[in-house]
Amino acid sequence: MWLNLTLILISYLVGSIPSAYILARRKRSVDIRDIGSRNMGAANTFREIGAREGVAVWAMDVTKGAVPILVAQALGVPQPWVLAAGFAALLGHNFPVYIGFRGGKGAATTMGILLVLAPEAMAITFALLAIPYYFFRRIFIAMCIVGPLLPALIWQFEHSLVLVVYSLVLVVVMGIRNMPNPKEIPALLAKVRNKYITNRYDDN
Repeated sequence: MWLNLTLILISYLVGSIPSAYILARRKRSVDIRDIGSRNMGAANTFREIGAREGVAVWAMDVTKGAVPILVAQALGVPQPWVLAAGFAALLGHNFPVYIGFRGGKGAATTMGILLVLAPEAMAITFALLAIPYYFFRRIFIAMCIVGPLLPALIWQFEHSLVLVVYSLVLVVVMGIRNMPNPKEIPALLAKVRNKYITNRYDDN
């Protein structure tokens, strides 16, 4: 029991490592949570700090989700504790103890968790997410379009009801964290319409 509880605590502390915050401080001496979209994530870092830093943040955040799962599996702990370790890492990313519990939205960390637990399903979902994200530039909208496929893909490849339910929990948590302000939605849709529909007809 103590091993399992220690694993959960360490997973949370690993998830709490604020990679975007650290790189933004080192590169530009700014708090990434106060610029751009104000999200402590890879996309905001990419736009506001630099491409190299953005890619580095993405890789580190994915790793934060994957490592606790891999360690838990290597230790041979029961599956519920393996899944709890992943969730603890996600909570750490979203609510990091090191910087006042104001963290990111968990997309890359969730990806890292599921890349270990259901690699084929997560890889396909990630590839499909790129399509709506290209048009809308909002992970929440991309998730609403593609997200429902993830549990089906996990069932197809893993045949595990536990992992299906677990993935739904992770997606819901990530969706809540990425949910836009309702007042922003009309402007966002108008922007997409003007950029990809109106301009196309104007060019013709």
